[in-house]
Amino acid sequence: MSKKRQLFEAKNIVAGYDKKIILDDIDISIPSNKISVIIGANGCGKSTLLKTFARLIKPNSGEIIIDGKKITSIPSKQLAKILGLLPQSPVVPEGITVWDLVSRGRFPYQSFFKGMNQTDFDAVEEALEIMGILDLANRSVDELSGGQRQRVWIAMALAQQTDILLLDEPTTYLDITYQVEILDLLTDLNRKRGTTIVMILHDINLSARYADYIFALHKGKLIDQGPPSKIITSELIDTVFGLDCTVIQDPVSYSPLIVPKGRHYVNS
Repeated sequence: MSKKRQLFEAKNIVAGYDKKIILDDIDISIPSNKISVIIGANGCGKSTLLKTFARLIKPNSGEIIIDGKKITSIPSKQLAKILGLLPQSPVVPEGITVWDLVSRGRFPYQSFFKGMNQTDFDAVEEALEIMGILDLANRSVDELSGGQRQRVWIAMALAQQTDILLLDEPTTYLDITYQVEILDLLTDLNRKRGTTIVMILHDINLSARYADYIFALHKGKLIDQGPPSKIITSELIDTVFGLDCTVIQDPVSYSPLIVPKGRHYVNS
């Protein structure tokens, strides 16, 4: 099922908390139907940007625009049918089952007086199947491993059937096996359904491998953007992370691969 293309952009965004400015004049256009990854050091504004995209933070100035409409003009339920957000470390309601949690993704489609219909049930089942957790539907989320829980949260976001999916560090606290599995599943979703995916990832090598497009933030400013092969350089990594490294080609994915030099390596 191909998703409708949505033009999703931020224009001259200045945003922060209280009087502290975190994002300074951010101007971004998200590539439709692609996987974009936002990279940057801790505190550079990545999560603030994602929350501003999702209308959880009101910018001091500037606009978020979807298909020519200011996001502030779109009713909440309508917006929730277009854009889904999986925040970092979401809280699991105590005792809730996998099915019940995933079904919460159908809230934008339900009226006050009516419960779930067959379309809703089908959407939940499809989301569970995509994430490979249909057999866990009746299990309590409390009983699941970290990797399984993350699949459940992503399934809930998928059940919304949005054109745009925002994910704040979807692989945090997972071991490398689960990280790759989650990113492979998200790539499949993007390729099969055309969902525009915007993620924050800490692992630069996974970012370079899975992203079609990368946005690099540094101290609240967008300092570079483009395909990984174009922008991932030792100079950029030094500027953004203060890391001395060499960039080589990944022998499997042919994407850029960061090799830190460190201070205690041994020449053989």
